[in-house]
Amino acid sequence: MGNGKDIPPWTGGLAQSTTHVSGTFHSNPYANETPLFAINQTNMDDHLERLSPGSQKLLKQFPSMEFLIYKTHRSACYPEFVYDGIKNNVQTASLMKFGAGVEGARISSPFPIPQNGLEVLWNHTLRFRGESIKFEASTVHVNSSGSRAVTLRDYQYYFGYSDPELSTAELNNKIFFLKRKTLAPSSQAGGITLVHETLDQVRSPRKSWIYVPGQRRVRRTPDLNHDTPDVATDSLRTIDQVDMFNGAPTYYDWQLIGKQEMYIPYNSYNLHSDGLSIEDITGPNHLNPKLLRYEAHRVWIVEANLRVGLQHRYQKRRYYFDEDSWSIVYAEEYDETGDLWQFTESHLMNYFEVPLVFSTLENTYDFKDKRYFVEGIDNDRGATYDYSAEFTMRDFTTSSVRREARR
Repeated sequence: MGNGKDIPPWTGGLAQSTTHVSGTFHSNPYANETPLFAINQTNMDDHLERLSPGSQKLLKQFPSMEFLIYKTHRSACYPEFVYDGIKNNVQTASLMKFGAGVEGARISSPFPIPQNGLEVLWNHTLRFRGESIKFEASTVHVNSSGSRAVTLRDYQYYFGYSDPELSTAELNNKIFFLKRKTLAPSSQAGGITLVHETLDQVRSPRKSWIYVPGQRRVRRTPDLNHDTPDVATDSLRTIDQVDMFNGAPTYYDWQLIGKQEMYIPYNSYNLHSDGLSIEDITGPNHLNPKLLRYEAHRVWIVEANLRVGLQHRYQKRRYYFDEDSWSIVYAEEYDETGDLWQFTESHLMNYFEVPLVFSTLENTYDFKDKRYFVEGIDNDRGATYDYSAEFTMRDFTTSSVRREARR
C-alpha cells in the first residue's frame, strides 16, 4: 500500500468520443470491473495512509458507509487547444498582488508546475470546464432524521475565460457567467439568479442579480462571497464552498503541504447512470456507497488558515487537488476549536465527447448536525450536462433575465 505501483503512468487519458451525443448519459468505459476491495469501519486502520481525515471521520461516524476501491484509470484528457493554452500560460502567467488574481493566463490552469498553495488553488479556479453548458439538476438536503428537501433548477454557464474566440480585453476581468432558474418546488419556481464571476475580486467583486417572481423585477444582490450562508443549501454551506472553493482567496494564508497518494472519487459513471432516482442515490445518513467508485490517485494538498483579524466561520480548511485535472476532489472545513466540521466530495468523470473532467455530483457532510447536502442529481431528468450549447455574454445580461422570466 502507498508505493504507487497501482497508479499507472498517464498515457493520454480516454480517447475522445466522436459519436456520443452531448446531453445524454455516458456509457461506463469500465463497466466490467468489480471492486478490488472495500474499506469500512472494521478495516480502515489498514488504509489510513490513503484516507483523508474527512474520509476517516465519515467511516467512523457511519458503520453503513464504505469505500469501494477500484482499479485506477488516469482517464483525464482535454482538447488540444486546452493543452496549447496551458503551454502558453507557463510562459506568461503570474499571480497578482496578494494572490488576488492571475495575469497573463487564458483557457485553463495557469500554473502546471505550481510553486505554492495559491498557484495550486488558481489551477482549480481556472481549470477548463468547457465553454458553454446547460442542464437541469436537483439539489437535496438530507436532515438528521433522513428526510429530504429537493429543489430542481435549470443552469446555464458560459466560461468566457476558456473561449479561445474571446479576447482578454473583451473578457474584462470575467471568468464565467451563470444563469440559474428554480423550477421546483412551486413555492420557489420562477426565481432566477444571474452571476458574473470576476477574476480579480478585490479590484472588482463578483456581480449578481436575482429575479423574484412576486416582485417582477431584477435587482442587484448584496455581496455574495466568503462566508455568506448559501441559502440554496439551507445554509449548510457558505457561498465560497460552491465548486469546492470559489472567489477571492484573500481571507486565508495558503500553504502547499505536498503530494500524496489517496483514494478519491474518480470515473464515477455508476453514480452518473440514467434512470437512478433521488432515493437510489441519497440514503438517510450518506450517499449510497454501492454507486460510488474510489481509485488510488495522487493529489496536491493545500491548507488554508484564516488570516489574523478576518472573520469566517471556518478557521482552517484543507483541499485535495487531483493531479491530472486540478479539480478539488475533497474539501475539509474546521471550526475555531480545530474540530473537523464538514467534509465535501466531488465525484469526477470524463465527459468524453468534449473531452474534459468535471464532477457529476458534489456532496457535503456536516458532522456536527449529522445532515448532508447533494448538488447535481440529474439522473431522473433523462438528460445530463449539454456541452453543445453555444452561449455568449449577451445571454447573461439583466435583459436576458427579464426575457427568461416571461417564458
